Amino acid sequence: MEILEAKRENWGSRGGFILAAIGSAVGLGNLWGFPYKLYSYGGGAFLIPYIVAMFCVGIPMLVLEFSLGHFTQRAAPDAFARTHRRLEFVGWWGILLGFVIVTYYPIILAYCLSFMYYSAQSILHGTPLPWSGEGVEGVENAKQFFFTHYLTEGTAVGLGPLQIGPWELTIGPFQANIIVPLVIAWVAMYLCICKGVNTVGKIVWLTVPLPWLILAILTIRGITLPGSVKGLVYYLDPDWSQLVKPTTWRYAFGQVFFSLSLAFGVMLTYASFLHRRSDLNNNAAIIGLADFATSFIAGFAIFSTLGAMAYATGEAGAPVAIDQVVDGGPGLAFVAFPYALAQLPASAWWSLLFFFTLVTLGIDSAFSITESVLAGIVDKTGWPRWLVLPLMSLVGLVFGLIYVKRNGLNWLGTIDGFINGTWGIAFLGLLECAALGWLYNIEILRAHANERSDWNLGKWWSYAIRIVIPVILGTLFLWSLFDDLSSPGGFLKNPTTHEWNVYNVVGLAVVATVPIISVLMSLLRNPKRPDEEMDYIPVMNPLLCRGRLGGLVGLLLAIVSAGLIISLTCLDGLGDRFGGYLLYQSLGLSVAALVISNFLIERYTEYPNHPSWFVRWAGIVATLDISAFLAVTLVRVTSRAQLAEPKPVAESLGTVPYIILAVVFLLIIVGLGWCFYRAVTAAGGRDTALESDIENI
Repeated sequence: MEILEAKRENWGSRGGFILAAIGSAVGLGNLWGFPYKLYSYGGGAFLIPYIVAMFCVGIPMLVLEFSLGHFTQRAAPDAFARTHRRLEFVGWWGILLGFVIVTYYPIILAYCLSFMYYSAQSILHGTPLPWSGEGVEGVENAKQFFFTHYLTEGTAVGLGPLQIGPWELTIGPFQANIIVPLVIAWVAMYLCICKGVNTVGKIVWLTVPLPWLILAILTIRGITLPGSVKGLVYYLDPDWSQLVKPTTWRYAFGQVFFSLSLAFGVMLTYASFLHRRSDLNNNAAIIGLADFATSFIAGFAIFSTLGAMAYATGEAGAPVAIDQVVDGGPGLAFVAFPYALAQLPASAWWSLLFFFTLVTLGIDSAFSITESVLAGIVDKTGWPRWLVLPLMSLVGLVFGLIYVKRNGLNWLGTIDGFINGTWGIAFLGLLECAALGWLYNIEILRAHANERSDWNLGKWWSYAIRIVIPVILGTLFLWSLFDDLSSPGGFLKNPTTHEWNVYNVVGLAVVATVPIISVLMSLLRNPKRPDEEMDYIPVMNPLLCRGRLGGLVGLLLAIVSAGLIISLTCLDGLGDRFGGYLLYQSLGLSVAALVISNFLIERYTEYPNHPSWFVRWAGIVATLDISAFLAVTLVRVTSRAQLAEPKPVAESLGTVPYIILAVVFLLIIVGLGWCFYRAVTAAGGRDTALESDIENI
């Protein structure tokens, strides 16, 4: 089934689309999120679950979003509506989560622009960087400069608790030194996308390769510095004991899922602007491997520089351990990095180069999310881009002012944790796969992708979207839910002091409000677009529904399985032997329900016959049951596990890190080489077929 629609703007070239998608995937998180998580969760051992996650979740979901966007030629809300009228809210859910990110992502860009300004000032005046210093004193200078001087928060994150009441959402005046670069960041984002995706396709030829070039320079510079090997030991030395901890796998899958901009509607929207004969499968593989390569190389640049920093301060008589300055999020980007760069010769130039890299990395991700929100609104309302974009930019800027208050960094970290955590985008990814895998005929999208791509997807892809990815994301969501609710300090309210955690309350309110607004948005109708445009969707005739009895049996089995798990969890009956037996019985029931529903889905996929809704919902409930079983099992295992002693850090790179390096580089080089080879051979085959058609004519 092919959708015919009015002419739609498209990318100028395949390379422009690939670079734009890579620019969206490769962002600030690649430069500090991936290296920090790899360092914290097993070093080189972290690469095992990360690679599994990339191929089990990342690339298959990229293909899914590319296929849906290209098939419908619409942004996320309209694309889901064209699979079924009642699924439009799924698209709006991702769009609205993306808009929340757009309100705070430019704040990070503003920080980077400010540090570029300070670096340029040092170059022009020939003075040291304002945060410069050696040893422990230098670390303290970097902390004080960012948290006290720049943010004017004497008691911010990392320096002590904020002295505020539980419901005081904002404190102190707006910080003018942040507002100015924030406005500059929004103006830059506006200029990047105001002319449409064809202009974006040209801009990314600069903003994507340039960070790669700068990263290569920083990496070469870092590994040639004295003491850099010590940093690489921290980065790559594997701690295999971390692989038995669920948190390692959870963060690995989460990093892949969030790094590739999945479920925000970004990749779906970008694919909607592709030419009708454009490749989908190979592009997804290239983008996933390029994102992985960028993250891995960024770790070399960062940790080799930190190792050189530790060596330099040791030579100066005030040694600083690497883990004294390695901290997640802003602590790594705006404390550890500035301090490390201040130890290098011509430090102001290196600092300017580094923060310019952050700006070019971040601007692509920022305007890609903005473009997806813009396209969704334009497709829904029919309003012109020139009107929607400035209004949306103004609204985003106004909401972003919340993060330039005295405690703005706290709000930024909390909201980002909810949106980019299992409460937000991971749950939406689960919903997206369940909707398209069970409630829609996924084989339509697989056939659409294979018809146009350099290589074909097998049946495994349909099973991954329908079963594997929902089980993985469902397990991560439920495991996180159990972990949050069982926190000793309380998730929303401290059980001892009875004080509300205002940050978690507001963060949860945001992620809970988004789906409500999404449903309301889906109920609105565009008066300029008649509903008849959607009539190509085949109406399900109840007389042609098949598998009602089998679906009903599967649904009953799944419901019984869910009831067992819920009752055992609520009644705390998992500790005894009988409770464990019932838990495994629930797994057997859910697996049986899943087998029945999947068999019936496969049997009745050919039009005009189609599976009944009993079959579809039996599959959805069964996958959630299996996720719940895995989450409960993980909770039981981790509650009994003893914390292992931290592995001592080696003095030099051993044999295993070199093997890890060889395997990772081989995977990246061979993977990208194979993708480009298939692209070239497929292009040659298409040219030959075209010449043959011309001769026949």
